[in-house]
Amino acid sequence: MNEQPVTIRVVTTFSEAYHLLTEARQRFDTVLPPQVQKRIQELFGKALTAEEIVTQIIHDVRREGDTALVRYTHLLDGVQLESLEVTPEEFAAARQRVAPDIRTALEAAAARIRAFHAQQRSQTWLTFDGTGTFGQLVRPLERVGVYAPAGRAPYPSSLLMSAIPAQVAGVREIVICTPPLPDGSAHPLILTAAEIAGTHRVFKIGGAQAIAALALGTATIPKVDKIVGPGNIFVVLAMRAVFGIVDIGLLPGPTETLLIADDSANPVLCAADLLAQAEHDPMASAILLTTSVDLAQQVVAEVQRQLPRLERAAIAREALERNGLIAVVPTLDDAFTLANAYAPEHLCLLVQDAWRYLDKVMHAGGVFLGEQSPEVIGDYVAGPSHVMPTGQTARFASPLNVETFLKRTSIIAVHESGLRSLGPTAITLARAEGLTAHAAAIEQRLERLRPD
Repeated sequence: MNEQPVTIRVVTTFSEAYHLLTEARQRFDTVLPPQVQKRIQELFGKALTAEEIVTQIIHDVRREGDTALVRYTHLLDGVQLESLEVTPEEFAAARQRVAPDIRTALEAAAARIRAFHAQQRSQTWLTFDGTGTFGQLVRPLERVGVYAPAGRAPYPSSLLMSAIPAQVAGVREIVICTPPLPDGSAHPLILTAAEIAGTHRVFKIGGAQAIAALALGTATIPKVDKIVGPGNIFVVLAMRAVFGIVDIGLLPGPTETLLIADDSANPVLCAADLLAQAEHDPMASAILLTTSVDLAQQVVAEVQRQLPRLERAAIAREALERNGLIAVVPTLDDAFTLANAYAPEHLCLLVQDAWRYLDKVMHAGGVFLGEQSPEVIGDYVAGPSHVMPTGQTARFASPLNVETFLKRTSIIAVHESGLRSLGPTAITLARAEGLTAHAAAIEQRLERLRPD
């Protein structure tokens, strides 16, 4: 029986492509699928929006602490937890369940991630300009929470990509929250990655309740200063709700890849890259911009040929049909104009002499240059964190890195000569703002510096 052709949208005008990539681009969608709405009705006894559920969970965790965590884990995950924290015995059991080659691969990836981020560390600095000594005190955050999802599949790579930069930054305590498996244990791949990353504590809590616990603290789970890591719609909404109580690294939305290809690109590889992106999630976006009509046609054919081979073919098909796009544009300049307007999480340049086009990139989470640099390499072993800005936030946000886990305290030490020099200007500005006490605080000091 032949597979039904996958329906991926193909457009051939710049204006239509621009419209689809910008004005018509879906924002973070909180409307739940019908099957999820039905499940919510069954669990909560009434219809609730995603926002209402998250608000209720945060309220209950604030009021009841661990009791709410256990209750929601049973209600939403169907797991009755005996303890929230992973024990040394559970770590030992996980070591036995993970194949040696997988552990070796995780260790190799961790080494590359650590080496890359070791180049980023900022240092405290001081300077003297004649009026005094000024600078910045650079300090790591004390405690960070990492959310490690394990829904459709566990992502130990995301844990490494989130925890290792924090460790390099000098964060004293890294706390992991991850959803429990049906037997009440944490996924062995997550525990293996946590151990390799050198994290300190792992808790078997997932969803919005995990974010609430990390933000507010409970008797068992310590309150953190910042939360990072990807998650589903409830996790993201919870992160948004607790921002301000704690800092949030990024608000991860559905993942995105945008390929720019000319007539030199290999259609087999273009299709493979689109499918690699699409298999993440039904909401993932896989986009190709090309100057070649022939390439566009060949890529469509290749997608159809390769799709049935995938274990997650149904997910990839849904993603391509909902959010996939192939656009034929007149020039590569047009392609970069569209790419910068879209501001993708991942931008892949499958063009001749890719380096010559790097200056044209204004907005992207990561740039992958040439056919030998697929985004998948960045997902695992290139070194930079694959936790990158989505949903056009690459216009102002950066991938997770060491700086994510550092804070700066300004240092101000004015000398006597500096007070004489700078004081009158400050007095003038204070009086212009009507803050006479501000002005007086300097005037009284200057008065004490005058000779008798």
